[in-house]
Amino acid sequence: MQIEKFSEIIAHFIGIFETTTEEMRLRAELTEGTGPAENDPTLDDLVAATPTFASDLMLKDYDPDVNYRSVSYEIVYGGGRRFGRPFEESIEKLSEIAHRDVPLPRFGSPQDIDVETEEKLDVFNGPGSAVGYATQINVLFDDDYLDMTDGNHAPRDTSFVTERLAEFSAQTEIFTPFASLQRTDSFEGVKQIADDMEAYIRAVKDSGQTSVGAGETPADSPADNSNDQAHNFVLASDEITGTYMNSKLVSEVPALVDLLPDRGLAKLPEAPDETQTSVEQHDPASSSLEVTAGANLVANIVSVINTTVISSVTAVMGDHHQIDAITQVYAYSDNDDIASVFHPSADAAESAGVAAYNIAGFERSTFQHDQPQPAVDADGDPIFPNAWRVSVIEGDVSFVNWIEQYHFVSDNDNMTVMTSGSETTVLTGGNTTLNFSSFFQMGLQYDLVIVGGNVYDINSITQISLLYDNDWVRAEDDVDDGATVQSGNNLIWNLAAIHNVGANDRFETMPDYMHEAERGIQERDPTMPEGLSFDPNFQGYIGLNVLYITGNLFDMTIIKQVAVLGDSDDVTRAAAELLKNNQDAVVTIDTGSNTVANIAEIVDYDSFGGTTYVAGQLYSDAILIQGGIIEHDATQPETVGERLANEVIAFLDDDSPQGADSGDGIIGGHDLSWSSTQPSDVMQAVVA
Repeated sequence: MQIEKFSEIIAHFIGIFETTTEEMRLRAELTEGTGPAENDPTLDDLVAATPTFASDLMLKDYDPDVNYRSVSYEIVYGGGRRFGRPFEESIEKLSEIAHRDVPLPRFGSPQDIDVETEEKLDVFNGPGSAVGYATQINVLFDDDYLDMTDGNHAPRDTSFVTERLAEFSAQTEIFTPFASLQRTDSFEGVKQIADDMEAYIRAVKDSGQTSVGAGETPADSPADNSNDQAHNFVLASDEITGTYMNSKLVSEVPALVDLLPDRGLAKLPEAPDETQTSVEQHDPASSSLEVTAGANLVANIVSVINTTVISSVTAVMGDHHQIDAITQVYAYSDNDDIASVFHPSADAAESAGVAAYNIAGFERSTFQHDQPQPAVDADGDPIFPNAWRVSVIEGDVSFVNWIEQYHFVSDNDNMTVMTSGSETTVLTGGNTTLNFSSFFQMGLQYDLVIVGGNVYDINSITQISLLYDNDWVRAEDDVDDGATVQSGNNLIWNLAAIHNVGANDRFETMPDYMHEAERGIQERDPTMPEGLSFDPNFQGYIGLNVLYITGNLFDMTIIKQVAVLGDSDDVTRAAAELLKNNQDAVVTIDTGSNTVANIAEIVDYDSFGGTTYVAGQLYSDAILIQGGIIEHDATQPETVGERLANEVIAFLDDDSPQGADSGDGIIGGHDLSWSSTQPSDVMQAVVA
């Protein structure tokens, strides 16, 4: 054992420095001693009579002199003085060795003892940054021309639809201040985004405003509009909780499946009937005409679950910034011109032309885990950690998820239809375009994460929906008035949700032992601070798995969704050439029933425990912006002359900087080179 080695060394030191005193003491003890009581002691009879008793030792008189020869050993203290130092200094050095638990050679070995060698803390490399970008773009041209008559009906120019949508986009910019954020790969760019968002939100909070711009409703709204489709609303606070639908705090929201319009001819087919029963029809074929020019479905869907750093306790040596932002806006025009000879459908009579919803939810919860085992030993004493394993990341760390989704669908149809005496169906709409992204980001698990700089936790969702559905349904002379027209029944659905996991009251003042722990890691001290060992959060732990980030931590999720649909149809019903083809004909025309949807969800695990220590300031900012713009555009289509240039994505043009390079095959957030896409539907113009 070490204590025996130290006792042996000390004993020899005493002998080295007090040899003379020891010799004098031995002589004094010998002179004071007494000899045996009898000069000739007799042995016991039994012993003397033993035949085997014998002694080959030669008896000599006692010699009081002691011959001492020092063994070969040497103690070196860092190459300093050897044996000329005081006795007290030597004892102090030995005590220091005992506390350091330095393995020593056996006494008497010629090996030197290097007391200057200190045990260092072994550190491991932590996980690096993770940055992911996703850009999804759909561009669809489905402007059809159909003429079922023998005549020549000149098509109408619908290029004005794109111009109106560009104007709608310009009007919505005031509701989406974060839509212009540029994705970045640098730490400076990420921090600039955080600073800009914080500055905007704090300006809104300080002003106390409840609407953006001039504060006026962006468009006139009918008096009986029950869900406030035309609205201008902004809410900024330290924290937002609850669900808001079209600027109103609600306890529940309608289900999307209950609001989806019937797509008629474009709906998915039902499962085939597997029975073997034959189907027979004995009635003569009826004369019917069913036209579906709308029924388009445009949807962006994103789901992000973020668990980048799994930790029960976090210590932030700088400031902690929490930013949550949802901005939603839609703009639409559904001003239809229907000839008086047609009748509205039952659905059109019961519903408005467009049902539009901005729904935003902010939620916060705590992580639920299994009940831990009793954190005591067999004697009932609490268990606390006495060792740690440390991983270190030098510099800043970024965990970024950046998703952008775009739709542009043009389905402006021109058609002249008539009955033919048989069942006729015409489907010129029914387009479905989907962008879907799902991310599950899972990091490593640690018991304690120490951030040497600041923490920026940012979640932002931007949703823009634009719909132009002005339709014209005309009738030529001698047309019966039995046709049914559905020109509305459109749905706009913006749904965004941010769910933070981790209580908002988990923040506490930084204790001193956390600073000691940071210093210990920097100095590579293997000894864990005593205060850290007895932190109540770690009761029951045998050891701690610690991650130390020397710089800042950026945890950012940015989602931008843009869905644009132009469905301006011009349908003319012509009289059949044969009178019998018009008799009792059932005619149904649907130019509406479109769905434009943006759905986004962020689940951000901020903490898996109940404590976050902050040495600096705590900043928490949240903002919600909702806008609804209703236009009643009265632009009339004109006959096509010379075809105009199609400015398909003018609504997205943001004057991107010159020299933008997309040669790496990755489409930038504002790189509009994809706008040169040409329609792939070579049969988009059909003449029957």
